[in-house]
Amino acid sequence: MPHDVFERTALRIGREGLARLRRAFVCVAGLGAVGGYAAEALARAGVGRLRVVDSGVVRRSNRNRQLYALASTTGRPKAEVARERILDIQPGCRVEALTLFVEAGTIEAVLAGPPDAVVDAIDSCGPKAALIAGAVGRGLPVLSSMGAATRTDPSLVRAGDLFTAQGCPLARMLRRRLRRLGVDRGVRCVYSLETPAPCAMREAPDASWRGRPRHALGSLPTLPGLFGLWLAHETLALLLGGFPPAAPPR
Repeated sequence: MPHDVFERTALRIGREGLARLRRAFVCVAGLGAVGGYAAEALARAGVGRLRVVDSGVVRRSNRNRQLYALASTTGRPKAEVARERILDIQPGCRVEALTLFVEAGTIEAVLAGPPDAVVDAIDSCGPKAALIAGAVGRGLPVLSSMGAATRTDPSLVRAGDLFTAQGCPLARMLRRRLRRLGVDRGVRCVYSLETPAPCAMREAPDASWRGRPRHALGSLPTLPGLFGLWLAHETLALLLGGFPPAAPPR
């Protein structure tokens, strides 16, 4: 790939830092409003190998907040749309698209390799717990998104340890499940201190969830996108061992 594609990245993290990203392998599970932005930023930063995982297809209702949701992609598997977009950004990237439901029986395929980092952007507690427990059990660093739906205040978004995160009902439920699976530390997450706003919900039967009804929560495009970009930033910091100090102005 021409060097000028990542010229601005190399100016900030150095040629060796860019080379580390080019050698890195990251798995992003969940390609909705959070995961789409995470995968996008990792691709644009120069990560050389990505595995993108989602069981769903693009729906019209995704268009208000999901990066891959367009009129032209409606009805297509999100993982395949993600793969095409990543390759359009970075043709030299090694991209593997998995259209599957994350659960105990599929964790081996999701975490095969293994990746250098796992980004959890799944929005359901059971699959999240299965992915995190699988990653932690294999000694893989995992960065997880907590609930972004209904939130509107970007100043209350934080990154920290899942087991000390405050104000997020999803984090509380996830901690209980993970403790039952023997996990009680070692998970970094992005979460919000904002109390989830009460809002209208509706049941949303979805074939990608095997016909089980889900509650559709109100959501803006902004906060989920922020969560995804912050997850990507945390992942880049992990891969690089931190960001080098900025050069002083001349």
